[in-house]
Amino acid sequence: MSWDTGWDASDFGAPPGGRGQKVRDGDTWRQVRRAWEGGETAQSCARRFDVGLDNLWRRRAKENWSRDRPDDPAPEPAIGWDRHAAQLLDAWEDRLDEVRELALHLADTLAGRPIENVNAWHLGFLFHQRAERLGSETAAEDHERARERGDDWIDDVWDAEGRLRPPATIDRALMRRFRDDWRTAQGLPEGAAPDVP
Repeated sequence: MSWDTGWDASDFGAPPGGRGQKVRDGDTWRQVRRAWEGGETAQSCARRFDVGLDNLWRRRAKENWSRDRPDDPAPEPAIGWDRHAAQLLDAWEDRLDEVRELALHLADTLAGRPIENVNAWHLGFLFHQRAERLGSETAAEDHERARERGDDWIDDVWDAEGRLRPPATIDRALMRRFRDDWRTAQGLPEGAAPDVP
């Protein structure tokens, strides 16, 4: 069934702007995409392929078009690459020495040797490793040895009953006790960043 209204589409006049809707095939849009992803501007692509700029941006977003562009180069440090690289190497070697020293202390302590001449920051970790791997008898001996030596940090590591405190508790307590040493080692002048740590 069809209805005859007696009207012709031309009676309605031309669309605004005098142009009909642009319909482009998939091949055209593939060319547009290649051109845009190759670096051509959206305006240039729209003119060259006779597509709407708004349509180009919608398609770009919908189909996740992207441009392969190299990452921005790293800015050169103010002191220059050579001095910067030398500083990085020095810091890396210092960290490597610290890690190796800790590894040797850990190996020694797990072999049953007493903990001696170790950085205070590692005490909680080392005592806990010994207690876990060598047993409660070794842990009790460690506590007794520290008490006999009169170590001032003993209460930071063990409670009144001689039990090891949790590692995080030990770390915080030792950081408070040796705060000034830590700040000096980090190069923080007195009065700078007073709340750290």
